[in-house]
Amino acid sequence: MNLSDSRTAGQPAPLPLARLSAAEAVFNAIRGDIEAGQIPVGGKLSSEATLAQQYGVSRSVIREALRSCTALGLTVTKTGKGTFVVANKVANDLTLGQYSARDLTEARPHIEVPAAGLAAERRSDEELETLRHIVAAMATETDPESWVALDSSFHATIARASGNKVFESVVADIRDAQAHQSETLNMVADRQHASDIEHQQILAAIEAGSAADASAAMANHLRAVGEALDSILNN
Repeated sequence: MNLSDSRTAGQPAPLPLARLSAAEAVFNAIRGDIEAGQIPVGGKLSSEATLAQQYGVSRSVIREALRSCTALGLTVTKTGKGTFVVANKVANDLTLGQYSARDLTEARPHIEVPAAGLAAERRSDEELETLRHIVAAMATETDPESWVALDSSFHATIARASGNKVFESVVADIRDAQAHQSETLNMVADRQHASDIEHQQILAAIEAGSAADASAAMANHLRAVGEALDSILNN
């Protein structure tokens, strides 16, 4: 199957598919095959090279799709052995490195909401300028991996701008898990554009020096992330 057989079939395609759209299409195809039982539990997926050839995309796109399958609890990748199906329906929680989505959903509001409030009061001009550059770059970024890296930097910069070393350390510790979560939500729940808007609102409040508004904007962002996760897990 090539991506021409996907949901874009029959539509004009004057330009190649954007990388995120390609990853979405591959992810949806693999997930559909697993949930339909075409790839049974215990079965092994084809190699990255074979899948890349099958779908007509790069191996990096395949890796993105497979990471989301793993995060949803559908597959497990064993180094040197390949990727195996372990479930034919989405798990009750997402695996995000050493933490789960539930871990992050429960913990982040207690860390990042007060951190945003403190950042509004304590941020330096340099930290504010860094946040401006990050938000501007995110709004025009089309590469999903680059966007996720910017997203992680945005949250890390706010934690640093809070002036609280505990908040800064904790956000740094969950950075990899948060990046996996963002990548999965962008692919499965199409969160990227909504996140851009929410980040702009957080930045505006920090820029204005309003601790209350910054805390509220961060709380709104994390609540939306939690709702997107619920929609995936309860689908």
